[in-house]
Amino acid sequence: MSASVPDRATAVPVLALGQTLLVSLQGELYDTLAEQLQHDITRRVADSDVTGVIIDISGVEIVDSYLGRVLAEIAAGARLMAARTVLAGMRPAVAITLVELGLTLPGLITALDVERALELLARPPAPNGSRLPDRAT
Repeated sequence: MSASVPDRATAVPVLALGQTLLVSLQGELYDTLAEQLQHDITRRVADSDVTGVIIDISGVEIVDSYLGRVLAEIAAGARLMAARTVLAGMRPAVAITLVELGLTLPGLITALDVERALELLARPPAPNGSRLPDRAT
């Protein structure tokens, strides 16, 4: 097996829900898998009419600086192709770790869960076209 092509058992599924991609991260996401995920999402956004990406991290207990950077880069790539990205399900310990690491995750909007993320993406873009509200309430 090639290092750049993950085994089906270890690949992160990217599900299409209409014009939204849903990515559910579970457990630890290794560097090569995180890179592959970034490429997969970017390709799916470019090859379809996707307008939103939801990354559900409710199953992730630890986000290191590398994964934080990959998440921000996924959002930046999607934004360049006119898709908005929402990070859903962040655990309090993960939020504390990100703050302690000084990671701001530019371009990522947060929601408490996937349902609220879908609600955010259903709203029209902000007048300047660049951002959603920072948090779904």
